[in-house]
Amino acid sequence: MSTDGVRCMMMRGGTSKGAYFLAEDLPSDSAERDDLILRIMGSPDPRQIDGIGGADPLTSKVAVIWRSADDATDVDYLFLQVMVDRAVVTDRQNCGNLLAGVGPFAVERGLVPATGAETSVRIKMINTDSTARATFPTPGGMPDYSGDTAIDGVPGTAAEIRIEFTDTAGSSTGALLPTGNATDVVDGVTVTCVDNGMPSVLIAATDLGVTGAESPEALQDDVELNRRLAAIRLQAAELMGMGDVSSTTVPKMVLLAAPTDGGVISTRSFLPVKVHSSIGVLGALTVAAGVSIDGAVGNDLAALPAPGEQFRIEHPTGHFDVVIEMDGRDVRSSGNIRTARKLFDGTVFPR
Repeated sequence: MSTDGVRCMMMRGGTSKGAYFLAEDLPSDSAERDDLILRIMGSPDPRQIDGIGGADPLTSKVAVIWRSADDATDVDYLFLQVMVDRAVVTDRQNCGNLLAGVGPFAVERGLVPATGAETSVRIKMINTDSTARATFPTPGGMPDYSGDTAIDGVPGTAAEIRIEFTDTAGSSTGALLPTGNATDVVDGVTVTCVDNGMPSVLIAATDLGVTGAESPEALQDDVELNRRLAAIRLQAAELMGMGDVSSTTVPKMVLLAAPTDGGVISTRSFLPVKVHSSIGVLGALTVAAGVSIDGAVGNDLAALPAPGEQFRIEHPTGHFDVVIEMDGRDVRSSGNIRTARKLFDGTVFPR
């Protein structure tokens, strides 16, 4: 395999970038697959210099796709987060940014036929055992990545990709509120543990002695803040039924503050140490669900929109708009607008 190479498509999905593979082009044994992926991406190495990884958690990602056996969906999508400086490949979380590229990839690879000027692909997200529908332009029978839709965190514009979730965006912990409570006290700090697709721990920034308006670099360099967050994360994960998460990237830690630029809530999302330059798709949906719950952390800080209106999440480089419909502590529906673009399609040669 290292001699012949592996078929691969590199795509930007939302504000992330990753390598997309057909499952049939990878080993069926997960250990062999993960070893191959590490060699393809160039991990472990802080620069990933001997692979195609981008030396950042947001660009060291893999999507594995295959045709669904279930008539209810068209394709299955497995997300794999590849650690940059450790020999670890994990499926403990989902990725809503790479999800934006799954539909176009499925059409490009012939898994799903284009249906006209626009095509919808029903996607089963294996990581969270949930489903989504992605709709995107396919004039001439193939995805068209050009368009005038802009998303913060990505230069220029591209074609709109509408992603809809029928209820929640999927919960890997099995519940929107994994602890059963709107708030818990962890290590002396009030938190909300929530999972609408991305297990997260919401904390008011001021409860940790910061404003929530700091730059990602300033927060990453705050040694005491990171020590507190690490301790809270480990304890909160136990309460969420996630066990020992010391070697995983979830749950995410999200600092919340009142909005300052016309949004609903301001965020700083930890990955779990590096601070996100924006916020992930499922992270945004999870924050929106969390702060919509009466009594939850951030509910008193949020300028909640009217039902049906866009829910604007502020982040370090702009904002992220989602739509979410809540019924008390239940998510009835949610969705968002993303863009994606094919970067290259060919053969990758692993180390």
